[in-house]
Amino acid sequence: MKKLTLSVALAVATVVNAFACTNLIVGKNASADGSTIVSYSADSYGLFGELYHYPAGVHKKGTWIDVHEWDTGKYLGRIEQARQTYNVIGNMNEFQLTIGETTFGGRPELVDTTGIIDYGSLIYLGLQRSRTAREAIKVMTELVQEYGYYSSGESFTIADPNEIWIMEMIGKGPGVRGAVWVAVRVPDDCISAHANQSRIHQFDMNDKNNCMYSPDVISFAREKGYFDGVNKDFSFAKAYAPLDFGARRYCEARVWSYFNMFTARGNEFLPYILGDTDTPMPLFVKPDRKISVQDVKNAMRDHYEGTPLDISKDFGAGPYHTPYRLSPLSFKVGDKEYFNERPISTQQSGFVFVAQMRSTLPDAIGGVLWFGTDDANMTVFTPVYCCTDKVPVCYSRADGADYITFSWNSSFWIFNWVANMVYLRYDLMIGDVRATQAELENTFNDAQEGIESAAAKLLEKDPAKAKAFLTNYTNMTAQSTFDTWKRLGEFIIVKYNDGVVRKMKDGKFERNAIGQPAGVERPGYPKEFLEEYVKQTGDRYKMPD
Repeated sequence: MKKLTLSVALAVATVVNAFACTNLIVGKNASADGSTIVSYSADSYGLFGELYHYPAGVHKKGTWIDVHEWDTGKYLGRIEQARQTYNVIGNMNEFQLTIGETTFGGRPELVDTTGIIDYGSLIYLGLQRSRTAREAIKVMTELVQEYGYYSSGESFTIADPNEIWIMEMIGKGPGVRGAVWVAVRVPDDCISAHANQSRIHQFDMNDKNNCMYSPDVISFAREKGYFDGVNKDFSFAKAYAPLDFGARRYCEARVWSYFNMFTARGNEFLPYILGDTDTPMPLFVKPDRKISVQDVKNAMRDHYEGTPLDISKDFGAGPYHTPYRLSPLSFKVGDKEYFNERPISTQQSGFVFVAQMRSTLPDAIGGVLWFGTDDANMTVFTPVYCCTDKVPVCYSRADGADYITFSWNSSFWIFNWVANMVYLRYDLMIGDVRATQAELENTFNDAQEGIESAAAKLLEKDPAKAKAFLTNYTNMTAQSTFDTWKRLGEFIIVKYNDGVVRKMKDGKFERNAIGQPAGVERPGYPKEFLEEYVKQTGDRYKMPD
């Protein structure tokens, strides 16, 4: 099949830049510890990375709450409050229920600008009002049916300790209340992912245990002229989010990379990513081995390294092989259009998490939201237990910090500060980041069993003390990570200041015999970059004979 041209990509470039998130999914029988695992990166250039908290509460009948669009803060309207709401920390509630998302946009004419519930509000309302994934699907779909759905097409990951569901939803157009949607359960022995492109194609309408959908999901598509075949051939993705270059290369490629990491089917699916076939990847696949929570953390740091889409080896990576590209994703040179790859890890992340949910443990202990601010590649995932009811100061809007207000007490800004130093000379500096990152994450991983054992003993005697213990541990690990990363930033700016590298010995900056700083190393540019440099400049800088 003829490959797609890039011209169609520009139509979706704005959406992809604004709503460029990734969800990775691991069923409980595919995980190393029997947990369900899901990840989420909130990738937006306008998002401040913080840890949200909604306390549990009992509310009087007739209480109303205001709804503001999550992305912009725009007031959308009022809805009735639930009588009972549950504690929510980040994107996980006290029953280990976790909800993530990626925006696929879909058909623009289906956005209902009169709706009250946007996708972000839908997530946090669902978490406050639900105990299980199935209940969350019911709550979320009923909310948009009653109040209208404000956003464009959305893929949600909805997970509890026993089940993981992918629900895809899109509105019905201006002034038409409700949404069309379908939800499919990911088999326990499989992995799945979505990354800003609708991924549900055909679904078994008779399998009530593993599939749910709005009654008009097919008939509405027929009415709008999006589908005219027989029901068994209906594809939600094809009807409501037709594939184009951007959806394939910017979005589905991230799913391909995840499948490529943990199965031997990468080469099988690569032609779809390259545009040689329109046969889509399956919604879920069985991994070749059990996958750990740390595996998923590392997968969230991916830039297609070692694959045909690797962006760290060509001229665009610069002399220090940075696996990042500046936005926008597409650009023009003369009258020709070009594009940059869009990997899982990206510089504009506000926050990231990997959620670990375990049915074998009490909820307060079993649910851990491994949370980090900024880009997954250069953050540290710290444990946030789902019973936590106090946000660590560094994960809050400390000192009035926001997306345009810097604070030395904000994790978002400290991690951005370090990352923006590393971007410029990636190969030279990333080793220092990796060493500190690995030390911290390994420490938390090694401590997990002991911390949870102590919490379990407390839980038997005094649940309140157990929750306070886990809340304090959550705050302590976040703050200690923040302090360590701040020291890392100070170390990096000293070691690499002014383009040189200061010498070290036994973990300390080296001094000479009289106690003065030792000489510096001048690494210069890599050989292949210098060769290209001379190729581009000719004899301009050639020394005379």
